[in-house]
Amino acid sequence: MQITETANEGLKRAYLITIPASEIDDRIKAEVKRIAPQVRMPGFRPGKVPANLVRKMHGEQLHAQVVNDTIQSSVDELMKDKGLRPAMQPTVALKDGYDQGKDAEIDVSLEILPEIDTPDVDGIKLERLVVPVDESAIDETLQRIADQNKTFKDAAKTKKAAEGDQVIIDFVGSIDGVEFEGGKAEDAPLVLGSGTFIPGFEDQLTGVKTGDEKVVKVTFPEDYQAEHLAGKDAEFAVTVKAVKTAEDSKIDDEFAKSLGLESADKLRELVKAQMEQETAGLTRTQMKRQLLDALAAGHDFAVPEGMVDAEFEQIWQQLMQEASREEDSEAAVKEIESERDDYRRIAERRVRLGLLLSEIGQANGVQISNQEMSMLMQQAAQQYRPEDRERFMQFIQNEPMAAAQLRAPLYEDKVVDFLFDKAEIEEREVTREELEAAIEAEESTEAEAAKAKKAPAKKAAAKKAPAKKAAAKSDDKADEKPAAKKAPAKKAAASDEKKPAAKKAPAKKAAASDEKKAPAKKPAAKKAPAKKPAAKKD
Repeated sequence: MQITETANEGLKRAYLITIPASEIDDRIKAEVKRIAPQVRMPGFRPGKVPANLVRKMHGEQLHAQVVNDTIQSSVDELMKDKGLRPAMQPTVALKDGYDQGKDAEIDVSLEILPEIDTPDVDGIKLERLVVPVDESAIDETLQRIADQNKTFKDAAKTKKAAEGDQVIIDFVGSIDGVEFEGGKAEDAPLVLGSGTFIPGFEDQLTGVKTGDEKVVKVTFPEDYQAEHLAGKDAEFAVTVKAVKTAEDSKIDDEFAKSLGLESADKLRELVKAQMEQETAGLTRTQMKRQLLDALAAGHDFAVPEGMVDAEFEQIWQQLMQEASREEDSEAAVKEIESERDDYRRIAERRVRLGLLLSEIGQANGVQISNQEMSMLMQQAAQQYRPEDRERFMQFIQNEPMAAAQLRAPLYEDKVVDFLFDKAEIEEREVTREELEAAIEAEESTEAEAAKAKKAPAKKAAAKKAPAKKAAAKSDDKADEKPAAKKAPAKKAAASDEKKPAAKKAPAKKAAASDEKKAPAKKPAAKKAPAKKPAAKKD
């Protein structure tokens, strides 16, 4: 095998690998010898088929397999001999015109990871904004939970329903006199003024009494989830079965037990814990931004364009999805398009920070255990239908790139926690409003700087997405989630035919809105959890 470097510019490398025809032929002969004992042919005893007949029968298949295997091993040898660390999977192509009996020439192009000096992680100074639990805020949250879990008692049959009362109704919906699917219900509870049903429905039931029958005329919203109903005029024949009034909300042991808890004290403890978790999440977000800003300001090195392209594409797709949901989507898209360069700099910053965090983690022995990886896979598998979960697990186990992407967020968090432990942290008590304002101020400041920056400057923090826009990722801000360091694929597909399509993960289970029939009411607002309040993610 002969290796010739054909390009060396920045992080880009290209090579021409020449594999002599004699080497390919030797490998084919070795493969024939290996499989000959397994070949069966009429007129020959098992294992006694001559090698020349085996090659004649399976020559083309053996040749294609040997060429592919030889290319893969050659690329692996290239990486090892040259000490290359691919940023992403190399591009490998067998040159046109190759045929049996000829030398094989393979073009290999790739981007390598930059050499990064191990960062000094000592002496980082951070401020932790701490929000003490406010007892009055706990009281407000408890009252909100109580209001969301009100009990109702039957009112006198002469009672006219008013806002805040609950009516028990039967209804049948129709459009142009034809009943439509999903527009019928019996004994449906509805609290007037809750905004649970489509606009105009509840207003027309104000003043009804038990036993009343009423035709409610409404127009479905233009953006209604059931497209066949969106914007349509409809009538609902409503029968009022009962009118009920709300009982006083008492936050006592009995109320707590109705939520599955032991006592009112236990409920208060859980609410307090939830509030502490939420503010702790905000505190971590603010600290993490300080940390990443400090790292970005202190390090400037070239990053692989391919990684930046991939990260930018993810940002761009998310922005386009968010813009398509805006009322004036065309204007939203136009505004985002005008700031494309800013978003690309955001992508570059993410990649640089991702590589930097990876280097810090490796230099300091940060690892993800097999048990942690197993838990990650199991959690991710829950997004898929039960029959597809096992296939997803196999996909992650067999695809290094997919496994690396799944592992990356947890690895990043572990490196961040390591840096928090090393940092000099000064605490300051603030209100929740002040903490949220501090986070928003960071976004606004960085956004304005991003717009003003026309070319990357050395050792300057890259910019965040404008605060008024959707975040580049749905669950994090532009600078909160550095791009994960991609794991290079060990073997590149190499043949003169097209590469086989990459194995895909099983499709995620359909969203609930796609599975359910169109109801006549809007989705109810989610109630505050009582048993196990979830911590807010950073």
